[in-house]
Amino acid sequence: MSPGEGGAVEAHYALGDLAQRILDALRRAGLNPDQLSPDDLAPVDEFHVRGREATEELAELAGLVGGQRVLDVGCGLGGTARHLADRYGVEVTGVDLTAEYCRLGNMLSERTRLRDRVELVTADALELPFADGGFDVVWSEHAAMNIEDKPRLYSEMRRVLRPGGRLAIYDILQGPGGEVHFPVPWARRPQISFLVSPAELRELLERCSFNVLAWQDTTAPAVSWFRARARALQADRTPALGFHLLLGSDAKEIFANQSRNLEEDRINLVQIVAEAA
Repeated sequence: MSPGEGGAVEAHYALGDLAQRILDALRRAGLNPDQLSPDDLAPVDEFHVRGREATEELAELAGLVGGQRVLDVGCGLGGTARHLADRYGVEVTGVDLTAEYCRLGNMLSERTRLRDRVELVTADALELPFADGGFDVVWSEHAAMNIEDKPRLYSEMRRVLRPGGRLAIYDILQGPGGEVHFPVPWARRPQISFLVSPAELRELLERCSFNVLAWQDTTAPAVSWFRARARALQADRTPALGFHLLLGSDAKEIFANQSRNLEEDRINLVQIVAEAA
């Protein structure tokens, strides 16, 4: 990712006061910020469509096994990383371009007593700071949409996977319904949005030495999930903890656009598991 592109992506996600926003929301929800579990944080820190439900589906599809080393590319606040470590007994390293996310995520891992199994690192997905073949699983949810150089992205993912290791991805793809309405959760303007079609993604994975084992379109359940949250946000009925905390002052417009994009088939969602050849 070029310095200019990377800076624009980080600027989209960084809010500057995110730690305080989340700690205050936890207190409003009746939780003690010093004594947390991954389940307490799930409404806000699993920042992808359908949250924990989608994470569980992908974990089962990937066949996670205790003791595996997992790399979470585009880890955000580390919510998925903490859940996988807690639920499946894996060790997770997360990388994200947004330094604020990694700082806050490591603090939340301390407060959920998972810091010994979850480490978040600020890094570029196109230059992963890890040796070849060091991971059993590479995991990624809703990250590739911000990355233009996808051949390099999937080549890096393949490089750090051991032969026979698995890639588990859950991403937003370009649908047949037309161009995306902006702003959306991953971009307020099209200059940092780089969607590919399902056919293009499959070709990319095969070109980067992955054998696709499972491919599930999960667009339909995403439509009702996002529609409900968009309606709640418009009616000011959102709970204390939710994705709106990560989106800033234009959260209502973002949710409305994302719901519309799904309903008009402008975006599709897929869960994929592939094996490193």
